[in-house]
Amino acid sequence: MALQQKKALSKTSKVRPSTGNSASTPQSQCLPSEIEVKYKMAECYTMLKQDKDAIAILDGIPSRQRTPKINMMLANLYKKAGQERPSVTSYKEVLRQCPLALDAILGLLSLSVKGAEVASMTMNVIQTVPNLDWLSVWIKAYAFVHTGDNSRAINTICSLEKKSLLRDNVDLLGSLADLYFRAGDNKNSVLKFEQAQMLDPYLIKGMDVYGYLLAREGRLEDVENLGCRLFNISDQHAEPWVVSGCHSFYSKRYSRALYLGAKAIQLNSNSVQALLLKGAALRNMGRVQEAIIHFREAIRLAPCRLDCYEGLIECYLASNSIREAMVMANNVYKTLGANAQTLTLLATVCLEDPVTQEKAKTLLDKALTQRPDYIKAVVKKAELLSREQKYEDGIALLRNALANQSDCVLHRILGDFLVAVNEYQEAMDQYSIALSGGVPRSCLWNQSCLERPGISSFSVTGWSFHCCAREMTHQPARSKAEIQASPLFCCPLVWTPMTRSL
Repeated sequence: MALQQKKALSKTSKVRPSTGNSASTPQSQCLPSEIEVKYKMAECYTMLKQDKDAIAILDGIPSRQRTPKINMMLANLYKKAGQERPSVTSYKEVLRQCPLALDAILGLLSLSVKGAEVASMTMNVIQTVPNLDWLSVWIKAYAFVHTGDNSRAINTICSLEKKSLLRDNVDLLGSLADLYFRAGDNKNSVLKFEQAQMLDPYLIKGMDVYGYLLAREGRLEDVENLGCRLFNISDQHAEPWVVSGCHSFYSKRYSRALYLGAKAIQLNSNSVQALLLKGAALRNMGRVQEAIIHFREAIRLAPCRLDCYEGLIECYLASNSIREAMVMANNVYKTLGANAQTLTLLATVCLEDPVTQEKAKTLLDKALTQRPDYIKAVVKKAELLSREQKYEDGIALLRNALANQSDCVLHRILGDFLVAVNEYQEAMDQYSIALSGGVPRSCLWNQSCLERPGISSFSVTGWSFHCCAREMTHQPARSKAEIQASPLFCCPLVWTPMTRSL
């Protein structure tokens, strides 16, 4: 309509008689160019989620007349549609016109263009413009990000952050927080997110991951406050809905989490965290096949994020598809490399099959050799040792892991092992530390333990405990059901909150 109106006005201005060298009428001066009108129309199409129409109208603009913002929009639309080659071409055209367009650089790196090739397109401007020596290192860092080399990416961004020009840069802090999260270092990830949030109270990007990490730690009140704050900033982004969804999910309100995840996807179909939230909610509601679809889409969007593969493998295990889970875990191991996370993921699948128990042990030992502080590997190794009733080895493993860090889950498991060797007093101390760290009830003790015979109660640090005093002389569990029914993993301590004095 706008384009038709402009053409009509143009024709009208042409038929009017010209008066010598008089200036053009004010009406003709105010007319936008045809290219600008087409760009505005494409924007409207994208807001209406009609990407094909947006691409069609921008494609109608001759390539020589396309401005950087038109090429940028085309590149993003092509990328979203899965058309990588034209997307790369458009991003390169943006860089040819604007060598410092950082979004175009990130777009090329995300499409597997080599970092050296991207850097060569900005070399001239780096050499001529002062104080741009950081740009080549920045490109190198994000090249590592998009190839999944998290450790080198972290080291490179940390070196950038120390430079005075980029110190306390919110974008860098957000990227660093996300990298720590991908590397399984949740503690440092939370710290970096908090630092970025303090520098920019209106920050929305990355807050979905931050909310997820807080929810996993059991800090549901903080998650709720974060969600309210984000909604006050804007409810037109996916992040506030994901944060609220995480609160619902870890409060075991899965249908509510499913709705919030779907709302987030409606606002941003490329939100990986929203897809993971919805997939997890579907899985816990027993709708495993639907969950698998969402986890696969998350993998397509973020092939370097291990948590996407973890969700899919959990779905396979939930449906007893151990073979499919093993194939996927092996593919992840080959694709992302032999690091502590992929080794632990493969070991997790191996633990489900009695035939591959020894392989799981070898994989976990390799993972802990690389990263002795990797909590998931420690937890799985402790699970394996408990099956073999090697409680002393388990206690040594957990003490070593807790020497340089404090984790609620590890304290709880250490308490379980100490109870297994009749060290009740020290077990009480470990459970107390776990409780003070804010572990959710569902992560601590099974309420069914209260129904067992021989239960006595005691209190410590403001909490009431019930302890099973009988001897733990159970035989090694062989099946999954027996493992879950064993005294060690049914959790011999159950707590009931009393009035806590803070």
